[in-house]
Amino acid sequence: MPRNADNELHWQAIAQRYALEPGPINLENGYFGRMSRAVSAQYLEHVAFINRSNSLYVRQRFEQGEQVEIRRQLAGLIDADPEAVAFTRNATEALQSLIRNYNCLQPGDQVLISDLEYDTVKGAMRWLASYRGVEVIEISHTHPASFDSLVQAYRDTFAQYPRLKLMALTHVTHRTGLVMPVKAIAQAAREHGVDVILDGAHALGQIDFNLAQLGIQFAGFNLHKWIGAPLTLGFLYIAPERLADIDPDMGEFHYPATDVRARTPYSTPNFPALMTLPLVLEEHRALGGSAAKGARVNYLRDLWVSQVRPLPGVEVLTPDDPRLYCGITAFKFTGRDQQVMVDRLLKEHGVFTTLRTGAAFGTCIRVTPGLVTSAADINVLINAITELNKD
Repeated sequence: MPRNADNELHWQAIAQRYALEPGPINLENGYFGRMSRAVSAQYLEHVAFINRSNSLYVRQRFEQGEQVEIRRQLAGLIDADPEAVAFTRNATEALQSLIRNYNCLQPGDQVLISDLEYDTVKGAMRWLASYRGVEVIEISHTHPASFDSLVQAYRDTFAQYPRLKLMALTHVTHRTGLVMPVKAIAQAAREHGVDVILDGAHALGQIDFNLAQLGIQFAGFNLHKWIGAPLTLGFLYIAPERLADIDPDMGEFHYPATDVRARTPYSTPNFPALMTLPLVLEEHRALGGSAAKGARVNYLRDLWVSQVRPLPGVEVLTPDDPRLYCGITAFKFTGRDQQVMVDRLLKEHGVFTTLRTGAAFGTCIRVTPGLVTSAADINVLINAITELNKD
């Protein structure tokens, strides 16, 4: 176990850096993360400053130079060339831009999605069928999943559908926290001439990865989930050698066609949030980055899963293969209405979770600890599941 992952005093001190609203234990930290007190304070200062200075500062200083340094720091987060990244409001916007502007499709080509993709990504890929004349191939992964079954599912699909040209792939699935074997799948896709657009919304900040080593050339990310940035910050990545394969967004002309920023809608961004990003990245590094954050939430995940998995009336849907899970994990009470159980966890035990639907295995309850979650909080969850399972 990485150093400090199970050190409650260490993480209790870190938790003090965040302001918490009194109330239920929040185990739905997957929606968006918290800003630290320092980040929140600086963000509010920037809001007030931009409101006072208005466009004078933005036109004269931010647009002319400061955003260049912020973009450079962002690229450093994923060891990328600054010319390969462009800010968006979130991962969804980034992924939609990549999908709709991918220009290597011809009528009759095929594109691929699975049941584990984010619904908006599925919708964008289906949109291609209407506007590009392509066929959408949809697969459902077998449950329980294994590393080999996931990779083989894609190898079989590539062999069965030789007209596949593009696929969506989610690094960390938002329903169960399943970590897909991205490198192996991307390698198989490359062997069959299939491009991959990676949804990295839940991966960035809790999993260490290198896009080049994974073989990924197109990706979208969030900064407000596990990095700790204000809401409305995300970005897209396009490998420089593949920039020409993504068109400027709807004829975007504010940047030249050789600039990756032309691949996103041009609009007034959240300047205060962008100005706060250097502090966000500094804090992320100081905490130990994705390695430390991931180790902590994985430790908390293991605490409850190890106690709950043996229960006869509970099914944990995320495998225990360390290659395939992160801090996010889903379960279900067998033979029960999962929404009712989510409500009972909150009302009877003060534990806030969320319902997830859309995968082949059906409805589930997602549990996502965060940096402020303690082992004591996890024990409350364990006791709550155990008690509800007795009904």
